Amino acid sequence: MRWRIAALAAGILLCGCTTNPVPEGYTGPVANITDSYNYRSDKAYDFFVVTKVNGKPIDESLSATAGANYGRGFAITPLAIGRKVPAQEATFTVLGRTHYAAPILEMLNPVYQISGEIKFTPLPDHDYYVEGKMDDEHSVIWIRDNTTRQRVADQIEIKGSTRLGLLQK
Repeated sequence: MRWRIAALAAGILLCGCTTNPVPEGYTGPVANITDSYNYRSDKAYDFFVVTKVNGKPIDESLSATAGANYGRGFAITPLAIGRKVPAQEATFTVLGRTHYAAPILEMLNPVYQISGEIKFTPLPDHDYYVEGKMDDEHSVIWIRDNTTRQRVADQIEIKGSTRLGLLQK
């Protein structure tokens, strides 16, 4: 029963702070952008997500995974969600972050994080994916066009470690 109340509360909080990237009444062409994740271990994944479109927060896979796995202990099933966006120039805030099945695991293990903004114009009816990689030597995040398999704009890149300190997690 407690987990249902917690899930409902989390859903209300998420719904209250996110917006639909397609404005109400918009009738123009759209594209689809899907988040992704990379396997790190049985208890951890690296997520690469869009968190905002033109500065407005949207639903993303990292929060969806945390909500769907709440109360499962050391078990985690990652979720990758996509969303429709207007096929017009926009600024996409992207985030790469390591996520563990349980908060104690996050405190005891490395957490990597990279973020930034990517500005581009999605083509109508195209599918895009947020992708990346993170480790102690090099972290990078980008958006890829699924049709051409090419990056759509400059990537966000950090040479060196993007590992968070204990108080940053």
